[in-house]
Amino acid sequence: MDKEAIVDLIEEKNSELISWLEKHPDESWTSGPEGKWTTGQQALHLLQSIKPLNNALSMPKYLLRFKFGKANRPVRDYDAIVKRYQERLQDAKGKTFKGSQNMKVPTLADKNYILNRLQTESKKLQYKTKKISDKNLDTVILPHPLMGKMPVREIIMWTAHHVEHHAKTLKEKY
Repeated sequence: MDKEAIVDLIEEKNSELISWLEKHPDESWTSGPEGKWTTGQQALHLLQSIKPLNNALSMPKYLLRFKFGKANRPVRDYDAIVKRYQERLQDAKGKTFKGSQNMKVPTLADKNYILNRLQTESKKLQYKTKKISDKNLDTVILPHPLMGKMPVREIIMWTAHHVEHHAKTLKEKY
């Protein structure tokens, strides 16, 4: 998937999510299905997952290569990443990873802030995706808590799917 297609995918998935969250009743922001995250926690989780990626993409690429190494395999396509993520989710059996464990329940007063930050971080990721070289997209790797080390192109495509995954969950169960 080329950079423009990835940028378009990020925009599409985030716009759908934000639109749904804005239309969703405020009362459900602090509630969710029994034993599941609230709508607010879902949104906060997505914000918590995109911010470290944007922070990493702001670092000099040579530092990322020094810290995490470089890709030793070809980049997978979007469908292969989605398939691998679904497999890993099943293997994890509902395990929550460090950053999202014991997550606070955002208040209704936090809603606009979180939605604005999600939109801002999405725009940042789109901008950074356009600016990074194709070589760095394919050779620089970053760690993912569930998927392991991934080339930047893959982790950005995964981020678009991650938003879609949570939006689908929200639409179906909330």
